[in-house]
Amino acid sequence: MTEEHDDIRADERDQYVAARRENLAALREQGVEVWPYRFERTHSVAQILERWDELHLPDSGADAVRPAVSLAGRITALRSHGKTTFLDILDATGKIQVYVKQATVGKAEHAAVEHYDLGDWVGVSGPLMVTRMGEKTVEATSLAFLAKALRPIPTPKTVVDEKSGEEKTFYAFSDTGTRYRRRYVDLFTNPEVRGVFRLRSRLITELRRFLDGQGFLEVETPVLQPLHGGASARPFITTHNALDTEMYLRIALELYHKRLIVGGLERVYEIGRIFRNEGIDRSHNPEFTMLELYQAYADYNDIMDLVEAIFANWCDSVLEGTSVVSWDGQEINLAPPYPRRPYLELIAEYGGPNAAEMDEKSLRKLLAGDGVDAGDRIGKGALLEAAFQHYAEPNLLQPVFVIDHPLELSPLAKRHRQTPGLTERFELIIAGMEFANAFSELNDPDDQRERFLAQLELLELGDEEAQRLDEDFLRALEYGMPPTGGLGIGIDRVAMLFTDNRSIRDVILFPTLRPEEGLE
Repeated sequence: MTEEHDDIRADERDQYVAARRENLAALREQGVEVWPYRFERTHSVAQILERWDELHLPDSGADAVRPAVSLAGRITALRSHGKTTFLDILDATGKIQVYVKQATVGKAEHAAVEHYDLGDWVGVSGPLMVTRMGEKTVEATSLAFLAKALRPIPTPKTVVDEKSGEEKTFYAFSDTGTRYRRRYVDLFTNPEVRGVFRLRSRLITELRRFLDGQGFLEVETPVLQPLHGGASARPFITTHNALDTEMYLRIALELYHKRLIVGGLERVYEIGRIFRNEGIDRSHNPEFTMLELYQAYADYNDIMDLVEAIFANWCDSVLEGTSVVSWDGQEINLAPPYPRRPYLELIAEYGGPNAAEMDEKSLRKLLAGDGVDAGDRIGKGALLEAAFQHYAEPNLLQPVFVIDHPLELSPLAKRHRQTPGLTERFELIIAGMEFANAFSELNDPDDQRERFLAQLELLELGDEEAQRLDEDFLRALEYGMPPTGGLGIGIDRVAMLFTDNRSIRDVILFPTLRPEEGLE
C-alpha cells in the first residue's frame, strides 16, 4: 500500500493506520519488544560523519575487525531488495543510510524489518562502509526496534528553486495551520524548520552570554500578577482559587524590574514569556518571548549604544561575522551605528501631518481624510501611533532608532530634558517592524502618579489597554530609584529577521491557534 501525505481522507488514513497496526502485531508475534525502555547509543549521525576517517576502516578480509557504532533515529526511507534492505535513519543531527543484509543480521531479524514502516524508530549497531555509489553507510550487525509510528508521515514533494535552479525536497501539508498544529511532524520531516529553531536557540544563548559578560544579573519575576502593568495591552485574566482573587498573566516585565533597581540590583535582565490578549497577525502572537533589562545610572542614549552592541554580537556569533541578512528578497545591514530620527519628524517626512500642533479632533479628522484607520483608538497619543504606523513605519527597512516619542504615548518614560511634550524614548525599527522599545525611565514618583491618573482617564473613556495605577510600584519609587535606562527586545521578531521568516508563527514552536475542530 502506497502511503500519501498526512492530510488524507479519514477512510484512507484509517486503512494506513490499520496496516501499521498489523505490522505492530506481526513484530510482537515474532517476539520483538516494540516499546523498549532504552537504547545504548555511542554516536550521533553528525559525530559519525565528522569522525568518518577515524571510524571507517575498509573491510580487508573475513578476520578483519572493524570498529562498530551504535546510533538511533527515525526511518525516513526504506528500500527492500529481497535479502537486503536499505534504511535512511534521521536523528537530531542529521541523516545516514543503513545497510541491512540477512546474512549478517540473521533471518529472524531481517524478517522483522519487513514490518518496519516509515516513521518508526530503530537503533542500529555495526561498522561503517561506503557503497558502490559512494554513499557513506552503516552496515547493520544488529537492529533494535524502539517505537512504532502508527500514523503515516507526509509524502515528500520536490520543487525547483527559481533562483538557484536546484531541486528542493520538502514535506507539505494542505495548509500552514496543519504545520503549526503538528509541529512534531513538521520538525522531523523538514530540516530547514529544525534549523530555524536551532538558530533561535543560539540567539538566546548568545544574548545571555553577552549580558552576563556586561555584568547583568538574570532574574525571574512573577508571571501571575495581582495587577497588570508596564505596557499598554489587554491582559489575560484568571482566578487564584486558594486566595480567591483575580490574577493577570503579565503583559510586561518592567514594573518588577524597576523594583529590583530600587532594591540595589544595578543591572538586571530577564528573557521570559509575555501574554497579551490581542489580535494575531504576521508579527503578533498573544504569547511571545521578550528580553527586558534595566541599567542603573544610564539613560536612553546609553541603551541605544547597548542595543547596537547586542546586534553586533549577534552578527559575530550567530551570523559568523557578516552583518547582512536577507529579508523578503532585500538585504538589511545590521552593522551599527544606526541613525537616530525623531518620531514626529518621520511622520511628516513620509507624507503625514505636522501633528505636534494639532489637537485630537483635528488630527482624527485629517487622518480619516487620508484613509488612516484609527479604529476605536482613544486620545491623541493613540492617534499619533496610528499615524506613525501608517505613514512612516512601513518605509523603514534599514535599522533606525526612532526617538523622542510624545508624552501621551509613554507613561513610564522620563520627560525629554530639552523639548516639552516629548519623552526620552526610542524604538528600534527594522523592516517596518518594532524590534526594541526603551526609555530613560521615569523615576519621579509624583510625576509617575500623574501619568497613571491620566491613563485612568483613558480607561474610563473606554481604552481597555490603558495602564492601571499601581500603588505598590509608586511606593517603591518613593524609596528612591536612581537614573535608569530600560529596554525591551522582542525575541520572536529577532528570530524572524535572522531566519528570513515573514510570519511570527514560523519561529514559535507552538503558536496560538483556534482550537482544532473534529480532533480524533
